[in-house]
Amino acid sequence: MKVKFLGGAGTVTGSKTLVETNGLRILIDCGQFQGIKPLRELNWEPLSVLPSTIDFVLLTHGHLDHCGWLARLVAQGFAGKIYCTSPTAAIAKLILLDSAKIQEEEANMANKGQYSKHEKAEPLYTVQQAEAVFPHFRIIKINETVNLDAEISAVFTNAGHLIGACTIQLEAEGKTLVFSGDIGRDDDVLLFPPTKPHKGDYIFLESTYGNRIHPDTDVKLELESYINNTVAKGGTVIIPSFAVERAQTIMYLLWQLKEEGRIPEIPYVIDTPMGISVLQVFENSKKWHKIPEFEYVAMCKMFSMNSDYQETIATIFDNQPKVIIAASGMITGGRVLSYLERYIELPETTVIIIGYQAEGTRGRKLLEGAKDIKIRGKYYVVHANILEIQSLSAHGDQNDLLNWLSALENKPTKVFLVHGENQPADELRIKIQEKYRFDCVVPLMGQEVEL
Repeated sequence: MKVKFLGGAGTVTGSKTLVETNGLRILIDCGQFQGIKPLRELNWEPLSVLPSTIDFVLLTHGHLDHCGWLARLVAQGFAGKIYCTSPTAAIAKLILLDSAKIQEEEANMANKGQYSKHEKAEPLYTVQQAEAVFPHFRIIKINETVNLDAEISAVFTNAGHLIGACTIQLEAEGKTLVFSGDIGRDDDVLLFPPTKPHKGDYIFLESTYGNRIHPDTDVKLELESYINNTVAKGGTVIIPSFAVERAQTIMYLLWQLKEEGRIPEIPYVIDTPMGISVLQVFENSKKWHKIPEFEYVAMCKMFSMNSDYQETIATIFDNQPKVIIAASGMITGGRVLSYLERYIELPETTVIIIGYQAEGTRGRKLLEGAKDIKIRGKYYVVHANILEIQSLSAHGDQNDLLNWLSALENKPTKVFLVHGENQPADELRIKIQEKYRFDCVVPLMGQEVEL
């Protein structure tokens, strides 16, 4: 049996792990690279194996860095099945369509504005190519065995992190391989705690926050303070948010604060068509989250929901204080850019960063104190107040990741730390070896190992 790390090794994006066993090729996740240009350019490179030779994709969840390369995979010849949960399929479809639309729009803008370095800017994939992925989805039930052939099976278990997200346990050649996917938190606002694995010969564990402990702070108090301080200055609060999960979490917390009379009667706007569509996924997937139905309905009524871009324009030029939740979460694209073009240079503006910011993204640059940021070929001076709420991350921290390993009844042959930048992964490796005495390694991109 061979495992090859095609993405998500030494970086938190582009997750792709290829398993070759019993004459089958199984790809765990098929993510898009984000962040710094050398990573983004990998999206244009062919895989080291022909997509037509891959038999199955097992999808842990629907975030872009785990599903966003599926359109390229299918366009280049993949004809197999993509197994995932029902919420994951629904979200992956939304993510792929949104990503394709953004890429088509940005290519068109670059061509019109003539700021592309290429003779003609092209999207990584089109809406039509994204839609071609959909017939390949096969819905599985959580905790039930999926037989890939007579000797290979998989079981999906709850991973928290994102509605529908799963850890995948693969049984092949008498070995148990456990792919964590992204691990959520035990105390998540919306989701149930992740299920810990009880056995595993080879563990493939994410390490996004392998070197960090989330602060034990009162998130609602932070939001209350930031919003009230900004409104007192007559400013606007912009919350760049991942359209899936984080947007809904922030909506729920803001609704609670409003119910408690702790934030003012001003417009609260969610401006991400995909984020609005995801609310329907929550509506259809009640067993996956904690929000009671009556609270869900009341929460939705609190927000103006901008679907049409004309509504976005109207909101942008409305000068009254307001709170805007807009995608994308790492400020790599989407409607949040339109808000920042107008508001980032105003000192009364507050931008609240609430999720992981990959290396090279605008979000990371703002957190690191950038004096200006480039948006659509133009530089804007950063006068806005840039704040961060660390404890809202959807990823487990170092303690959560260590705890996730605590129920194992056997000592794994090896633990591979993936989906993390080098320093967090290496610090988690040391902690795992100290606590559990497991053989633990950080694989390199493109590395192949024989199990």
